[in-house]
Amino acid sequence: MADFDLIVIGSGPAGEKGAAQAAYFGKRVALVEQAAVLGGASANTGTLPSKTLRESALFLSGLSQRDLYGVRYTIQDDVTIGTFMYREERVVAKQRELVQQNLARHGVALLRGRATLDGAHSLRVEDSAGVHSYTADVILIATGSHPYRPAHVPFDDRRVCDSDSILRLDRIPASLVIVGGGVIGSEYACLFAALGVRVTLTDARDRVLPFLDSEIVGLLAERMRALGIDLRLGVEVAAITASEAGVRTALNDGRSVDSEALLFAAGRSGNVDGLNLDGVGVTVNARGHIHVNEHYQTSVPSIYAAGDVIGFPALAATAMEQARLAMCHAFRLTYKTQLAAILPYGIYTIPEISAAGASEDDLRHRGIPYEVGRAKFGNNARGMIIGDTEGLLKLVFDPHTQRLLGVHIIGEDATELVHIGISCMYYQGTIDSFIQSAFNYPTLSEAYKYAAYDGLGNLARHTRS
Repeated sequence: MADFDLIVIGSGPAGEKGAAQAAYFGKRVALVEQAAVLGGASANTGTLPSKTLRESALFLSGLSQRDLYGVRYTIQDDVTIGTFMYREERVVAKQRELVQQNLARHGVALLRGRATLDGAHSLRVEDSAGVHSYTADVILIATGSHPYRPAHVPFDDRRVCDSDSILRLDRIPASLVIVGGGVIGSEYACLFAALGVRVTLTDARDRVLPFLDSEIVGLLAERMRALGIDLRLGVEVAAITASEAGVRTALNDGRSVDSEALLFAAGRSGNVDGLNLDGVGVTVNARGHIHVNEHYQTSVPSIYAAGDVIGFPALAATAMEQARLAMCHAFRLTYKTQLAAILPYGIYTIPEISAAGASEDDLRHRGIPYEVGRAKFGNNARGMIIGDTEGLLKLVFDPHTQRLLGVHIIGEDATELVHIGISCMYYQGTIDSFIQSAFNYPTLSEAYKYAAYDGLGNLARHTRS
């Protein structure tokens, strides 16, 4: 008999929820964590820290007040790195505590140390006391990822950071270059710009966040420039050099940017070093992302993987669901048999963005007919009250059945509002459901109703023409 039914490697969102899911159904579960703290990158260096810092930036800068009551925002003169990090440190500490409590409540045995796979059902855990061997019917790899660090970037200089080390800056820089216009780069660009930092963001692609709806991304680019962010898009970084004077970023268009610090945020790699994946037959790609099937099984059937270690989309919410689904499959539990068909994106830029379902770009590329309805926060009573007059809620729907196909939002509370659209799509609802519903007034949620009215008006005009 194996020591455990399940051994999980890693305590981030995928590891924690996968372990809890199996334990909930009476399985004997152990979780291995080599770090001194629980929660993985999500709790300690990624999702929660960056989102908490965003709120700190909005508060400390006064940006969240916008131009309300005739008061313009300016950065407080006495903001220090300690002030900036105060709330982040407490949120992270609380999340670590919650992870530990959840594992304990489910009876998950916590094994501290570094795990190395010995076979399809066995592994070793090395700690300060030595090496311990364990067996399990199923193994779940949920080790997460780390920032990609190419050799040509001088990370040995403390002013050249990745998304982990940026949190350890000893002061807020006066200027910052960010390489990479993905989620991490775009979020940090907005965060530091809100604090008055001169930010330059560069990316070889012609727009930031290219996987999102192009109209929404276009609006974000406008707002980023309004924050003072210098967007250098469609150009590649030729060289990064650090000297006593600062950091110089040379671009392939012949220009260069001098800054006090640099954040390199161009991708992440799976945490697979030391796991002996090759030795047991688990296949990975060049970035260390583990190959899995639709059940999150690796090339070794008893070994599963979920979360950032398998690559895109590398979102905490998705990682949790992947792990739950994997464990239900591993133990033949009918509780959860497939990943949710509609998963949201939540991007905590300033303003925030959220999206779910198909975009105009997707449908146009696939030749699928569609119609669009829009509602501007500037025409919404709640939007006017809180000062978000530039937000937008956009519905994409089938012109024949009026079935909702996608929702895309930029503006205040976008990551909360998106769930209304997801619920409609999950039950294959139409935009008429928003028209027939009564929304609290004044609320941003009411924008759904007026986006639906706008969509029907657009549909009628296009039908007549």
